This record gives sequence, structure tokens and C-alpha cells, in this order.
Amino acid sequence: MRTPSRPFDRGHTDDLMTFLAASPTPYHAVANVAARLEKAGFKQVAETDAWDGTTGGKFVTRGGAIIAWFVPEGARAHTPFRIVGAHTDSPNLRVKPQPDMGSNGWRQVAVEIYGGPLLNSWLDRDLGLAGRISLRDGGERLVNIDRALLRVPQLAVHLDRSVNVDGLKLDKQRHMQPIWGLGSDVHEGDLLGFLEDEYGLGRGDITGWDLMTYAIEAPAYLGRDQELVAGPRMDNLLSVHACTAALAEVSKEKGSDDDPLPYIPVLAAFDHEENGSQSDTGADGPLLGSVLERSVFARGGGYEDKARAFAGTVCLSSDTGHAVHPNYAERHDPTHHPRANGGPILKVNVNNRYATDGSGRAVFAAACEKAGVPFQSFVSNNAMPCGTTIGPITAARHGIKTVDIGAAILSMHSVRELCGADDPFLLANALTAFLEG
Repeated sequence: MRTPSRPFDRGHTDDLMTFLAASPTPYHAVANVAARLEKAGFKQVAETDAWDGTTGGKFVTRGGAIIAWFVPEGARAHTPFRIVGAHTDSPNLRVKPQPDMGSNGWRQVAVEIYGGPLLNSWLDRDLGLAGRISLRDGGERLVNIDRALLRVPQLAVHLDRSVNVDGLKLDKQRHMQPIWGLGSDVHEGDLLGFLEDEYGLGRGDITGWDLMTYAIEAPAYLGRDQELVAGPRMDNLLSVHACTAALAEVSKEKGSDDDPLPYIPVLAAFDHEENGSQSDTGADGPLLGSVLERSVFARGGGYEDKARAFAGTVCLSSDTGHAVHPNYAERHDPTHHPRANGGPILKVNVNNRYATDGSGRAVFAAACEKAGVPFQSFVSNNAMPCGTTIGPITAARHGIKTVDIGAAILSMHSVRELCGADDPFLLANALTAFLEG
């Protein structure tokens, strides 16, 4: 492996692990990204306010999504954008509108399956509870019960003798409801009352909630030489973290007119990718287009300037992909075996499940060459259905060239995923070089 022009620093991966642990939900991830950008000099702007065309870093947040951009000195109304895109959500178990349930002396919390998790990975895990609550006074608050509060218990092998022969079969409704205590009676309002007590609120103060469970086990280095990292929500907070680091680095390096940027660098981190992106905070919603348009108009531009800017814009859609699995190598394309610590992957699918084409490959190859970062190619086995990302949605909705990339991991959609310890830093370097133009 070639040494990147920015020498490898385990500090980046240490920081990723801190970010993963502090971001149990999309709402927490957005809050943490916002805090990092503010530390880098970015200022939050409200969608309901009038925007101006001043230079510098700005960002808007909406629920589990954040869009940030840096306007360099000399930027014109038709200056194109360079966008790094990712998503903040991960598959998990989310609390239902009537959460209190139980039977046979056990108290349980009713949950709904979000996205496509590996259900078995949620069994016998110590789970916390986190998310966003809406209050009677109109306010909102992030909550996080970061301790062993819930558990989805697996059936003992003595009561399912065929489990190691025929495989584990889980019913999403009957088998995935976590327990959180003992009691013969189910009392409506128990879970919300518990949260109100935890946060010093009065009874009935919580009028709305978006709550989800998560495994409380911290990220950790793994392996004889600690060359791997195990942790939660790498799909896709690994990319969100790398995109944030890249935008902050570019704004710091290019914050004067001595060496102006030829593009306006943008971070777009969306919610709801795991269930189709169709929401006001998803990639298939209007948020990105609205922010880019308003940025053009705030610098005095009109429709023609917007069209020119979009025509010259390129987006790198960064999402995790599949490293070759040592126990299931036959499930991968025989000539494409991405490896951990082999550098970021370029995702290709000719049926447009990924947005990459040949010219997009050239853009990414140039960024990796500039950064001194190796990269790998990923395509699915022809006999296997291919997943998708925000890439094709972004390309089709906004008419901008989009390239799908990411980091290679194992155990995607597990409660605990696995990546190479070097790859997060290599990805961030490639994204930084891309944003620099």
C-alpha cells in the first residue's frame, strides 16, 4: 500500500470511534456534526431566515439531516459545487406509538423494525434507548439512556433443538420485542414516565417521540495487531465522520484568498436512506436542492447561474460496501474482492443501482492520486441482487454527476460491524482531495 500524502494517523480512527459512540441516533449524529463544524468556524443558518452571500462556512439542520457548505473568497453565483454525501441512519429497533406491553410476568417495550437489520445480531445484547422527544411547550430535546436498559432474549437451545441444524428463524413481530423489567400488569405510560423522570420532566410533558434502541457496547480495536475496528452504525456514520473531517479540513486550508477553491465544497448527510430516502430529510426530498439554489440566489444569481452551477457540480456519494468475506467468498464477484485496509472502494453497477460511470471513475481516481490513496473497485456477483445508495437518487433528482464510493466492511447491517483501522483515514483523505478540486 502506498503511503498517503497525509501520513496515516490512528488519531482519526480514535476520533471515529468517539463519534460512533456519541451518535446512537441520526439526531445525535447531526448534533455532533454541527458541533464539529461550529468548532471549525461554520455558522448555523435557519431555513426560515433570509440568507446572504457572505463567504465562509454555513450549515442547516433538519431532523436527522444536515447540509453544510463553505463559500470561498471570489466565489461567483455560478461557481459549481463539490458535494460529499452520506446518510445518518442505520437499521435498528424503533419504539412504537403505544410502547408499553408485556406478558407472563415480563415487562416489554413494543418496537418496529427499521430498515433491514441482521435480526440475530440484536439478540442477547445490552441495549440503551435514545432519540428525540417533543415537549408540550413546543420544544425538542435529545435523550440518551446509555446503560443496559433493554434486551431481546434468545430462546435457549434446549427449547429449540433444531436451531443449529435448520437455522434460526425469527418472526419480526413475536420474537423481537425487548424486555426491560418484571411485572404482571402493563401500565400505559410507563416508558414515557420513565423518560420524564430521567430528564426531570413533569408527567405528560412528552407529547411526541422518535426513540430507538442501540447496543451500548463501545467500539474497539480488534485483532492481533489491532488492524481492525469493530463498532456500531459504521453504515453509514463512518462516511458521515469522514465527510465532516474533509469539509472542516478544506475550510481550514482554503480559508483565505491566497489559494482560492475553484468549487464550493458541500457536505450533505441525509436521514432515511435505509428505508428508501423518501422524506423531507431524505435524499429523495427537496432539502439539498433547496439549499444549493438558495446559496446561488444569495450570491446574486438567477436561474441561469443555478443551471450553470449544477452542470459543473460533482457529488461523491459515500456509503459502506462489502469487503470480501473469508467464509463466503463465493458470494462475491470472482474478480472483485475489496479488502480491509485496501483503501476506499469505487462502486459500479451498470443497472444504475450505483451512479458511477467512466467519467465519474476518472474524477475519483484523480482525487485518490492527489491524496496518495489507493482505491479498489466493487461490483456485485451477477447472481446476487445489488443494493443501492443515495447516489442514483441524487443524480436523478438534481441532474448532477454522482459517483458512488465508500469503505469496505464486514457484517453490514449487523448491530456491530467491522472495518479496517486504516480505511476511515484513507477515505477522509480522498474526500478532502476531491473537495479541494
